[in-house]
Amino acid sequence: MTMPADAAPAARTVRSVRTVGFDALTAEELDAWHSLRAANPLLDSPYFHPGFAAAVHASGFEVRVAVGRDGDGVVSALLPHHREGSLARPAGWPGADFQGPVLAPGSSFPPPALLTGGVRGFAFDHLVESCADFTPWVESRRASPYLDVSGGLEGYLGRASRSGRDNMAQARRRARRAERDHGAVRFTADAADPEILGRVVALKRAQYAATGVRDHFAEPGRRELLERLLRVRDPSFGGILSAVHAGPHLVAAHFGIRSGNVLHWWFPVYDPAFAGLSPGWILLREIVAAAPALGITRVDLGRGDDEYKRRARTGETVVCQGLVTRSAARLALRRARDSAVAAAKASPLGPGLQNMTRKIRTLMRN
Repeated sequence: MTMPADAAPAARTVRSVRTVGFDALTAEELDAWHSLRAANPLLDSPYFHPGFAAAVHASGFEVRVAVGRDGDGVVSALLPHHREGSLARPAGWPGADFQGPVLAPGSSFPPPALLTGGVRGFAFDHLVESCADFTPWVESRRASPYLDVSGGLEGYLGRASRSGRDNMAQARRRARRAERDHGAVRFTADAADPEILGRVVALKRAQYAATGVRDHFAEPGRRELLERLLRVRDPSFGGILSAVHAGPHLVAAHFGIRSGNVLHWWFPVYDPAFAGLSPGWILLREIVAAAPALGITRVDLGRGDDEYKRRARTGETVVCQGLVTRSAARLALRRARDSAVAAAKASPLGPGLQNMTRKIRTLMRN
């Protein structure tokens, strides 16, 4: 069955779930994906757009989709995911900062339906609380900050904290200093330049190496995903690459994804040679100022405890971490790992326990 084009999807209960490869989705199922997402304000992040799952799938990371239908056979929920052995994860993991089923507000989706065909667990770490059925498997919740940039820089400054306003003012002064010392400062909001993207990836990999964090781009397909997204020029969804130059120097850049009026802050980088200028704040200020021209009213910063996120945010949403499983032993093991990580972070010896924490987090991914 299909819904009339002008009808908003009603809340429905999933009665059956069929899992297929992304390429096997029918036109009806893709149309339902768009309709269900459009009807649910909690799903306006670009991660919930089918274009994201399509790009991930085309980059060599097979995406499967659990398609739920109600008792009348109407498509009422879709959940794109990957399978790694007996474990399933949301599509785009570990780079998906918002996750969950695509469904109308108030609809239900049975998480245990994902545990089929040898899948013993569905692990999530950025689940949006749009489906109460996942609550029994939620182990923790964390804040995911955002910037309300409606009205551009002036509008943002009216809503920002004192710290956010101070940092934006400092960014303006440092941009002037950069211009004096290095040449004219130029900001490009939507570069669409593969060479700049290559520089973003190189700087990000250098940052991972310097901080001991796992290299996200060690798998070539992840760079291919960014390249593929950069080529998508659909105003309803696509990649967006922004850059700040001072004279001939690329000082800072950011690659993100957008859908409608929402931009997701994904891979920000800066050249360490210009660290004294706080180039990340210069870049963020330019993006906020350019938001009206780009049609952006919200910038999602993604989950994290970074200081700049705490200073810049105007609000936050909540994302959940957990595991859907029928195994009580597996849940107990994960909770023990969570407790160990929390204890390491809270300890006065915390800085010296960072390596231990990273190892525990690595175990938690398995």
